[in-house]
Amino acid sequence: MLIGEVIGNVWATKKYEGLEGQKFLIIKTEDGKRMVAVDPVGAGIGEMVIIATGGAARTVYNMKDRPVDAAIIGIIDGMEE
Repeated sequence: MLIGEVIGNVWATKKYEGLEGQKFLIIKTEDGKRMVAVDPVGAGIGEMVIIATGGAARTVYNMKDRPVDAAIIGIIDGMEE
C-alpha cells in the first residue's frame, strides 16, 4: 500500500467497458511520483489517501477482470509515527 495526496482529476470520454462510471484521480505519492487511481471511496482534491496497487487494487473492489493498477482504498483522517 502507498500513501499519497489527491492533486487532480482525470476525465476520459471513452474508457474500457468495465470501468464506466468509475472516477479517476491523480495522486502524488510520498516519494513525489504521480499515478492515476480509480476512486470508489469518494476522495477529493487535497485529501491524503491510502492506495492499493497491482493485483490487490483489482481484488479490493471485485475488479479482477478490469485493467486497474491502482485503487484508493481509504481516506486518511490522521497519521502518527
